[in-house]
Amino acid sequence: MKTLVKTFTAAVLVAISTLTMAAERPEKAINLSTADFAITHYVEVITEGQSLGLEQLFASDYSQKVHGKNIKTNSRAEVISFLKKQKGYQLNCKTTTSILEKSANYMVAKITMQFENFTRMELVTLINEGGVWRVSKSINSYL
Repeated sequence: MKTLVKTFTAAVLVAISTLTMAAERPEKAINLSTADFAITHYVEVITEGQSLGLEQLFASDYSQKVHGKNIKTNSRAEVISFLKKQKGYQLNCKTTTSILEKSANYMVAKITMQFENFTRMELVTLINEGGVWRVSKSINSYL
């Protein structure tokens, strides 16, 4: 009888854990089929706290340079980790985006974020990797 109860309990626990894992949905893919979609999503990520598709958005060799009092370089993993922590956090700034250069395989955009007491300017390079646009580099400066 004890064996039957243990077997039944184990079966119930396996069923519950299987249902729980099935309920967790994998992250939906975002549409990065055009440079315009990619830059729009990037702006949403950095200014509106969007976290969907972070792994998909950044190229494997992505790096970020920040020019402030000191120059700092952040890796892809560091930036993604930071942005995941910022999920839902919306910046209080006016944002404008302008395309500086665009071709079939790359795009350079300038993103200006005007805060109350300072301006953050970011140059972003996007590349087309097999029909998927990804952010490959960004350089930030503060005015």
